Amino acid sequence: MKKTIIISPLDSVGVALVSLKKGEEAEGVTLAEDIEKGHKFALREIKCGEQVVKYGEVIGRATADIAAGCHVHSHNMSTNLSGTLEYSYNKKETAPAGEFKGRTVSVYERKNGEVGIRNELWVIPTVGCVNAQARQIAAEFLKKHGELAGIDGVFAYTHPYGCSQIGEDHERTRMILQRMAKHPNCGGALVLGLGCENNRMDVFKETLGEYDGERTRFLIAQDVEDEIASGVALLEELYAAAKDDVRTEKDISCLKVGLKCGGSDGLSGITANPLVGRFSDYIAGVGGTTVLTEVPEMFGAEQLLMDRAKDEATFGKIVKLVNGFKEYYQKHDQPVYENPSPGNKAGGITTLEDKSLGCTQKSGTGEVCDVLFDGDALSAHGLNLLNGPGNDMVAVTNLAAAGCHIVLFTTGRGTPFGGFVPTIKISTNSDLAKRKTNWIDFDAGGIAAGESFEDKLEELIDLVVATANGKQTVNERTGARDIAIFKTGVTL
Repeated sequence: MKKTIIISPLDSVGVALVSLKKGEEAEGVTLAEDIEKGHKFALREIKCGEQVVKYGEVIGRATADIAAGCHVHSHNMSTNLSGTLEYSYNKKETAPAGEFKGRTVSVYERKNGEVGIRNELWVIPTVGCVNAQARQIAAEFLKKHGELAGIDGVFAYTHPYGCSQIGEDHERTRMILQRMAKHPNCGGALVLGLGCENNRMDVFKETLGEYDGERTRFLIAQDVEDEIASGVALLEELYAAAKDDVRTEKDISCLKVGLKCGGSDGLSGITANPLVGRFSDYIAGVGGTTVLTEVPEMFGAEQLLMDRAKDEATFGKIVKLVNGFKEYYQKHDQPVYENPSPGNKAGGITTLEDKSLGCTQKSGTGEVCDVLFDGDALSAHGLNLLNGPGNDMVAVTNLAAAGCHIVLFTTGRGTPFGGFVPTIKISTNSDLAKRKTNWIDFDAGGIAAGESFEDKLEELIDLVVATANGKQTVNERTGARDIAIFKTGVTL
């Protein structure tokens, strides 16, 4: 097994694939101190002020002289990033797609032509005041029926919002909940309101757009004597409409797949993220759709994405995406580059450039075909970028609300959470996968031990197909299903 890696011949640092001891030989240098797995060591002397290079790109600058074989981390290097930037359009030709083996998936066809990979009943509160009632309605329905044939489950998706919000926050809350009500993984939606919230049910319905009346019900708790009994009765109607749905074979190109990472470590950009990037290239190559989000974790790598924009208009959207998020931080008098997290640093990631260059590996090598902002829904096949923060739960909620059927979530530190669509957790290292079988669906750590990307890609495609066909992810089996709505403004 390899103990170290130099990712690019341009790099001035190597990365430990296992924990190394002082005095060991590594990539032609003698280690001057212990190096933990995922952490960096100098391949040569790096002078104070000199740029530090990893992935063939600058990840920051040295803040002290660093001798060959020394640990390179936050004690002796820092970010180069600051403020908003001006960018130029410099389109680079992306690698040819190559030959991809087609696959089929077994999915549910919806009346509007979309497909879903689950057939579930969802209770969606318009306001946090009725969260307990939403959970009760789902529980009473399940208690009444016991085993349910023909659907994949009944779930209440609670949240703390829907009232005392104004402006963008109010509109975003309503939009996310509306997108959920019409999501193709949902075979039937009960939208539950209180009656006095500012996320009013009449406005919710008026702005919902086209929806399937057979698969959507609305209930205002203050308008009925017993909202639990009324809610269960409405779920009965939805169940009757959904229980006879059957799966049908479709090309894998029908899938829309979200790409996300969280709890990253020094192996994220070496194993799991580039593997997911190869998957993104595969899905785009067969005519499917992938979506990369968490804009703050593009900072420092944004030019690489801009250079892959399909045209100048798309380049302009990426500039708006990146600088707009920086301006959001500045508006709140917060540092733009307050990243990576303590867990990231413990795993070997030093600067935001380091993190971003690893994070954006999930995008693969294909061109960026579109950029989505609040209110936009997926329409372009290929790789899309989506506006939103890096927060795990918010980002997965945004991806699913944009239309993703499933999310691939890479992690080096581990996390048990899941979104309202199946969330496949992919570990960057095998230790995590072995230790947390109740969190992790797929182990990409074997790549560090010499397994080929080609073999692991086939395994990952097999898992995505199986999940689309109905195999439950770990988060589904453990009941880790949550939503989180991005909030930027004041609360009344």
